[in-house]
Amino acid sequence: MRPDEKRPVILMCPGGGYEMTSDREAEPMAMQFLAMGYHVAILRYSVCPVRYPAALLQVAESVLYLKEHADEYHIDPEKIVVQGCSAGGHLAANYGIAWNSPFLTKLMGMENDPEQLCVAGLLLCYPVITSGEKAHEESFRNLLGEQYEEKKEELSLENQVTPDTPPTFLWHTATDETVPVENSLYFFQACLQQGVSAELHIYPVGGHGLSLANEETCRANGIGVQKECQSWIGLAQTWLEEILIKN
Repeated sequence: MRPDEKRPVILMCPGGGYEMTSDREAEPMAMQFLAMGYHVAILRYSVCPVRYPAALLQVAESVLYLKEHADEYHIDPEKIVVQGCSAGGHLAANYGIAWNSPFLTKLMGMENDPEQLCVAGLLLCYPVITSGEKAHEESFRNLLGEQYEEKKEELSLENQVTPDTPPTFLWHTATDETVPVENSLYFFQACLQQGVSAELHIYPVGGHGLSLANEETCRANGIGVQKECQSWIGLAQTWLEEILIKN
């Protein structure tokens, strides 16, 4: 291992329904990415009662920070991937859609240099996407508060994908009763319609919030060990290698 080599970085957004950020979807997963040779940054973004767009701005600030300190931390600034689970997946996807939008670039003072906010990819684990029929409504209510009725359609991300959305990897389980699999299906289909490179893996069984789906990340009652789903991290590694070579 060459200590001065510039490496890609995974910016992680743990899930938690915009109410908390899950430890199970933070350090254990980070260790897997570190073992692959990536730098990792875990963003403990603001949650309820702090409302939209605070967390989105924190992702943008984190991306800029990583790029500005790339030499110090031996980061390849062109190879930043935003990863998120569940509501963190919504946050990551929202950033991937909004990074060059007039709304975000104005708030960040980046109207003249939006490319500084660009990232190389999105890695979405059982993400919250839609505010429609298959929504995890609690996430949107926690995110939006009194803005819920006004903003929920705007934050239904399957309707907001653009050709500038980064390449995206998604995985979900068909039996997720908390965040239905349609959330990933909708986003994947939207990516295809916009010409965005996307890869989707759907496992036939498994609940929500599996993280690594092994003994390390299962809940205290033992629920969350799903051997069928443990392959996702290897599939994500292959995808990361492919998109980062191209970038």
